[in-house]
Amino acid sequence: MKKSYFVWLAIHCVVWALVFLEFPLVVNESQLAGICLFFIILFIIPLFTEKPMMLTVLFCIQALTTIAIFYPIDYVLQPYVLLMQALLIAEAVFYLSRLKSLVVIGVQLGCAAWIVIESNITSSQIAWSGLFYLLLVIALLHYQDTHKRESRLRKKNDALLDEYRRMKRQLVTEEEQARQDERMLIGHEIHDSVGHKLTALLMQIEAFRLTAANEDKEKIQSLKEIAEQSLEETRRAVRSFEQKEVGGLQGIIRLIRKLEMESFMKINFSVKHGAFAAPLTGEQSFAIYRAVQEALTNIMKHSSTREAQVMFESPGGSIFRFEVINRLTALNPFFQEGYGLKAMRERLEKVGGSLDIVYDESQFAVRGSIRLTERSG
Repeated sequence: MKKSYFVWLAIHCVVWALVFLEFPLVVNESQLAGICLFFIILFIIPLFTEKPMMLTVLFCIQALTTIAIFYPIDYVLQPYVLLMQALLIAEAVFYLSRLKSLVVIGVQLGCAAWIVIESNITSSQIAWSGLFYLLLVIALLHYQDTHKRESRLRKKNDALLDEYRRMKRQLVTEEEQARQDERMLIGHEIHDSVGHKLTALLMQIEAFRLTAANEDKEKIQSLKEIAEQSLEETRRAVRSFEQKEVGGLQGIIRLIRKLEMESFMKINFSVKHGAFAAPLTGEQSFAIYRAVQEALTNIMKHSSTREAQVMFESPGGSIFRFEVINRLTALNPFFQEGYGLKAMRERLEKVGGSLDIVYDESQFAVRGSIRLTERSG
């Protein structure tokens, strides 16, 4: 509404500037009162956009004010009265429904007919004025039909798009839940079968160790340790099945969406050519995920601004780079790397990468890079 109102206001200013160029130097009281009432209504129209009946009354009053403003002096018709009337009709058609706009059009045409009749003009000029208003009304009503049809289609499209997005989110949620249930089922199967059998094996080894000869106890103890390690690895595998956190680039997108929805962070995420096609290993993807997660967490904890820029790129497919930038209003002069940044650097170095911290008074940037190896096959 604000944008369209200012457009109409600008058009009114142009038309009234042209009107005042042709207006007589001496303005009587009725003309001055009509101009004041016209502009008062023009400026209060935004207050009644949700009340079409009130808008209809205001537009009709504006039409009546044109009689007082443009009433022929010495039977001379003002040249811009037709343009002003056309502008009022167009504005009424734009804001109102078909029935209400026809009411305003009727009042406007009546006022225009009154002014034309009171003017000293020829019959051909009257015919041309009538043809002008007829073509104007037909064109505006056609526009109104087209505009209303497009508005209905746009609302239907928006509703369908919202429903599509809702169903897509529901489908993703159901798929994630199905995968999680399947992981849990596999984890329970491993725990119930392999885990219980390893536990029983440990008990039998311990019982055998207690009755074995002294020279065999050392070998039996080593077998017991191997069985205990196998049991612990099985338990770790089962616990990993229960984890919902996803690493890699997909996990970063989910992390950004979660921070924007729950922590009200404003994150600008950009991906340059080749980043998603980079041949990252699972360990490298998880290291990048942890690095970005730690950087965003530090912004939430320590930054005065909750805005960040995250950028991925893979120039030439030989190296993968990521960057997390936080705009600053003031920098802590006593900044030093904490445990999180050090762990981030160590994790990246293990997978053949590096980490750089760059900061000044305007921004704090965490930049990491990993050299890629082409996958065979």
